[in-house]
Amino acid sequence: MRRLLARAILYAALSLCALYAGDYLVLRYRIAANREPFGSVQIRLYYAVPQKDKKTEFYFLDPQTQPCVHALFPHMGNSPCWYLSRRTQQRIEM
Repeated sequence: MRRLLARAILYAALSLCALYAGDYLVLRYRIAANREPFGSVQIRLYYAVPQKDKKTEFYFLDPQTQPCVHALFPHMGNSPCWYLSRRTQQRIEM
C-alpha cells in the first residue's frame, strides 16, 4: 500500500512538472511567433485601514493596468490573465 501511494505521488509530481514545462514551451512559441503572449488587466487597489473603534476605513486608488501572461501558470514575473481577470479588486491590509 505504501509503495502504491509513493508511486501515485511521484506520477502526480511528474505530471505537474510536465504540464508546467509544456505551458512554458507554448509561451516561448507564442513569443517567437509574435502571437500576443502578454496581455493587461485593469486592477483596482484599495487600502483597508483598521480604526481604534474596531471599524475599517477603505481608501480606493485609481485603477491600474497590470501586465499578465496568457498561460496556465505564472511566467516571467507576470501572473496569468485568467487569474487577474477574476480578481480585479485587490485589498491591501494596513
